[in-house]
Amino acid sequence: MSPVPCRLCAAPLNTTFLDLGMSPLCENFLRADQLDAGETFYPLHVRVCDECLLVQLPAYVGGEDIFSDYAYFSSYSQSWVEHARVYAGRMIAELGLGADSLVTEVASNDGYLLRHFVDAGVPVLGVEPAANVGAVARAAGVRTETRFLGLETGTALAERYGRADLVVANNVYAHIPDLIGFTAGLAALVKPTGLVTLEFQHLMRMIERNQYDTIYHEHYHYLTLRTAQRALATAGLVVVHVEELASHGGSLRVFARPSGVPSAAVKEVLNTEAAAGLHTAAGHRGFAESVFQVKRELVDFLHQARAEGKRVVGYGAPGKGNTLLNHCAIRTDLLEYTTDRNPHKHGRFLPGTHIPIHHPDRIAADRPDYVLVLPWNLRKEISAQLAYVGDWGGRLVFPIPRLEVVTP
Repeated sequence: MSPVPCRLCAAPLNTTFLDLGMSPLCENFLRADQLDAGETFYPLHVRVCDECLLVQLPAYVGGEDIFSDYAYFSSYSQSWVEHARVYAGRMIAELGLGADSLVTEVASNDGYLLRHFVDAGVPVLGVEPAANVGAVARAAGVRTETRFLGLETGTALAERYGRADLVVANNVYAHIPDLIGFTAGLAALVKPTGLVTLEFQHLMRMIERNQYDTIYHEHYHYLTLRTAQRALATAGLVVVHVEELASHGGSLRVFARPSGVPSAAVKEVLNTEAAAGLHTAAGHRGFAESVFQVKRELVDFLHQARAEGKRVVGYGAPGKGNTLLNHCAIRTDLLEYTTDRNPHKHGRFLPGTHIPIHHPDRIAADRPDYVLVLPWNLRKEISAQLAYVGDWGGRLVFPIPRLEVVTP
């Protein structure tokens, strides 16, 4: 079999970054009537390009098959909505946005971010590929087009609505199999004097903090500032500034323009990446051993809890949790059920593991000994939500970056 080509530079992908075996689509939550049917598993074999250093998962599944009908709604995370509110206020102030401006967000989800601009009287356009999620945004008063972004789409939207003063692409740049086409679409949407901001998980932090569960089929690549800089340059976008964020376990917010000069912060982050070895192919090796340690600690804990007759349930049904549970071969014998605030997931079952999903109220009713927190990136928010677990002596379990059992 010939090597898969790199989606950024087309060089053959010969080097493995991490191979997690086979796993189902992480957002493919099952109905009860689907449990006895066949379920498709796809490889989670991540490569690193020896030429341009882009870490990437081959497009085993196309974006249309994943994102056209989507189970993730951003508004169910209070901390994420607040993150968006603060960002919107800052951009309005710094860019002087008003009634004559336009803010376009790509992968705008349920309008969680754009609604803050709407409330401030700034015209917006959401570009959201999932029809079910876009419908929720429109119902909330956020103008939204159901589209996948590419050069043709970006050009057509700019002709219809005008080019934007600000183009936002939060937690989507890693979700695009056609990286070059998507980037061209961003460039088509923004004014020559406009700004593009992107947020994505920083590969350096993923490695540093053992966050391998963020590898799943809808994350087609895993970015450093250097690889993002190279990708944006394919459409003539220049990275002029960067900020490090705590969100999603450690993210970058990248500021890019059709022209400009990089700030000192850009050089600083690039130097930090180089020091971590991420500007060489060799520096990407060794992650597999850290991943094995995470798996061993979690599985050993769950086996011990069962041997002691302890009851363990989960909190959250995020995509990352399904990577973790499938990789560790955890089923209902070790994790009785999980819960989620998203009502669209209630009564469904996790892909692959078939663990049932209930309303969070089930935890208080059952009073389990341990609650395994799967969305560890929202640790502070969820710890506050689950403080009541301590009332009966229950404890919270965080599997990433290393197993930690705490009293809330």
